[in-house]
Amino acid sequence: MLNQRLQQKLLQKLSPQQILLMKLLQIPSIALEQRIKQEIEENPALDDSAAEDETGDENEDFEETGQETGEDEGDEYEKDKEEFDISDYVDDDEFPDYRLYVNNTSPDDEVREMPFVSGVSFHEMLISQLGLKVLNEKQRAIAMTVIGNLDDAGYLQRDLNAMVDDLAFSQNIHATREEVLEMLMVVQELDPPGVGARNLQECLILQLKRKLQSEAVESLYLAVLILEKYFNEFSKKHYDKIIHKAHISEEALKAAIDEILALNPKPGNSVSETARTNYYIIPDFIIQNKDGDLELILNSRNVPELRLSRTYLDMLETYAKSKDKKNSAHKDTFLFIKQKVDSAKWFIDAIKQRQNTLYITMNAILGYQKEYFLTGDETRLKPMILKDIAEIVGLDISTISRVANSKYVQTPYGTFLLKSFFSESLQTDSGEEVSTREIKKILSDCIENEPKSKPLTDEELTLKLKDKGYNIARRTVAKYREQLNIPVARLRKEL
Repeated sequence: MLNQRLQQKLLQKLSPQQILLMKLLQIPSIALEQRIKQEIEENPALDDSAAEDETGDENEDFEETGQETGEDEGDEYEKDKEEFDISDYVDDDEFPDYRLYVNNTSPDDEVREMPFVSGVSFHEMLISQLGLKVLNEKQRAIAMTVIGNLDDAGYLQRDLNAMVDDLAFSQNIHATREEVLEMLMVVQELDPPGVGARNLQECLILQLKRKLQSEAVESLYLAVLILEKYFNEFSKKHYDKIIHKAHISEEALKAAIDEILALNPKPGNSVSETARTNYYIIPDFIIQNKDGDLELILNSRNVPELRLSRTYLDMLETYAKSKDKKNSAHKDTFLFIKQKVDSAKWFIDAIKQRQNTLYITMNAILGYQKEYFLTGDETRLKPMILKDIAEIVGLDISTISRVANSKYVQTPYGTFLLKSFFSESLQTDSGEEVSTREIKKILSDCIENEPKSKPLTDEELTLKLKDKGYNIARRTVAKYREQLNIPVARLRKEL
């Protein structure tokens, strides 16, 4: 049975401008450049220029247009005309057009160009080597299929039977598993050594056997033996079991392990740097230490100066002064241009608010962690949560979270993810509040200085931290060790 009742709700909704700002806050500088380019492509009323902003007061609020009000379109158009003031969009002291031309440069101007990386890819290098092999047409097609199935590290992750099916369906080549295996062995003869391996064990053995062709050293033979017969014990560092089973001395085992550790577990990555794509971190903030004074710089190299299109502003002014108000086409054109100009103005506003929010937030973090940024000593980091910074700058915690997300800061001591400076607090035996990052740093130092032949267990690390005044549980030590990507004691053992 349907019931009808009256219900009152209090809702809080974000305006489109606020939603736009929240989205812009979340993306890093490198992605912001692409977002601005996208907006310029979609909105012809938005331009980027090296000249100063010529749009006057960018912070003035605008009434939303184009909403349904119950009035007819003519009344709506007249209302827009009454509220519209061209001075809101254009200032009297504008820059002349000739100052905005792209050829307005001088010989003293700094020119920054991005060099393009060129080279031969990993797979292209293998194919060129394959051309030196004496193969018939069928064998070459099979070998090309094998190379095409290698990953960037140089491994063959695909099953041989699956490649037999691929050859039959895609190239109409009827091959057997033995024929594919034969061509795989041909690929494994190519450089770099170890390419075409199906697992780490095979990759290392291929490299050792290649070295044995040029130098017959006892340690190389022993290394091959260890990988072929005792790979499980070797991977778990059960060195005592290997010595006992292989009837060898500890010195001989150490020499063989040194040979193995000198190998490349990912031969595909040994290709020249120019043949692979390089990834760089572009910091959003730069902190400089100038004689004890910290200077914060907001990296704006990927944020071009935006302005309203001069063409659209002229069109807007022309249509605003026109006396032909009853013409439907004229009315639609005016509303379209005004909507595009308003949208461009909101976007420029959002970019400026984003930059301001980023700066005041990072400046608050800089002041909060000043001792660390002056010294680079991680033990000087204070416990800091999002709420601490939110209270300083007077913004919502969610806004601070968006700023800290995916943003990097360049300091004299390295480039770090901004959210890595946020950490919970723990209390020492003396009652002092310390950052969990400080404890991780001390834990890392303890492991770095441990005896390599007998690494410290989690229980022993817990006792060491307690001796230093940090009373934490063993499971917490294990959690911090895993967060630092440090393996257990058995896997840290060295001969």
